[in-house]
Amino acid sequence: MADKARPTSRDVAREAGVSQATVSLVFGDKWHGRVSERIAMEVRDAASTLGYRPNLAARNLRTGRTRTVMLIVPALTNEYYARLYTGAAQVAAQHGLGVVLYPSPSDGRPARNPFVSAQASLDGVLASSMASDVLSAFDGDGLPLVMLDSDPANSRAATTVNLDVVDGMRQVATHLLALGHRRIAHIAAEVDSWTFAVRSRALAAALDGTGAELRTVHAALTMDAGRRAAETVLHDSGRRPTALLCDFDFLAVGALKAARRLGLRVPEDVSVTGFDDLTIASAVEPELTTVRLPAKEVGMQGMTALVSVLADERPGNPADIPVSLVVRGSTAPPPA
Repeated sequence: MADKARPTSRDVAREAGVSQATVSLVFGDKWHGRVSERIAMEVRDAASTLGYRPNLAARNLRTGRTRTVMLIVPALTNEYYARLYTGAAQVAAQHGLGVVLYPSPSDGRPARNPFVSAQASLDGVLASSMASDVLSAFDGDGLPLVMLDSDPANSRAATTVNLDVVDGMRQVATHLLALGHRRIAHIAAEVDSWTFAVRSRALAAALDGTGAELRTVHAALTMDAGRRAAETVLHDSGRRPTALLCDFDFLAVGALKAARRLGLRVPEDVSVTGFDDLTIASAVEPELTTVRLPAKEVGMQGMTALVSVLADERPGNPADIPVSLVVRGSTAPPPA
């Protein structure tokens, strides 16, 4: 028996009750403003029912587009970036785009272009939480670039999508002050990036004029580094801080371990807060008070902005994405 003929765009048009031109618009991602979202969905549903697959190689040669974008993140093992990728990939799929995931060098050096020519292999780049000079290899290819959780003043990016980390730090500082804490240690990320610099400035501003003492110690973004940093400040029994405010949940978990090793109770003797609301924040005891960052929403908004750039639209400067404080058992009033 002969194999069933491969469905064509004409078959899809007949199934969906539209013209072949409409099918071409939908699969060329040029339907926005020309046909309704309902019609576009009906065309994709008809294609799925028939098992139709557009000839991407031929279309790429014709349009000069690869329908592929790259998401660059600082680490593949961080749960935050996994959630971010999920959101970005979801929006990309809605627009017929593939996403290549690429980790930037951990030592802060420029990211190596994994292709002989990124311009020949990619349509655009979405990059999260890193300095713009890390992306020099891609910038040289003239690729459309959207930055996430990065300096909005960056002239290389078409636009930047950010979390409202200033408000997040303000929320956690206000929470500690309301509990009565006036000796606070900031276990700050030992990372030279815009987002952590902004957090430090926001915390200093939130505590300014309150009479609170602020001590800052820096640590790499690991549990063990957080433990060592917390031990450093908690050893000072004379002016021991009553609260440890950490830039990252893993640092906060390290601080919990430090307190336990020193015979201190959390939150009775010292309060501890984190930032991100990773799964580990509710897996430890006591559960962490932390700032929840909606990573999936960041990925979705970032990819939406990149799709707009690829369509030669101006995405503008979107408002910062709200964050929220999640109060759990690791914070309480300071000891008398």
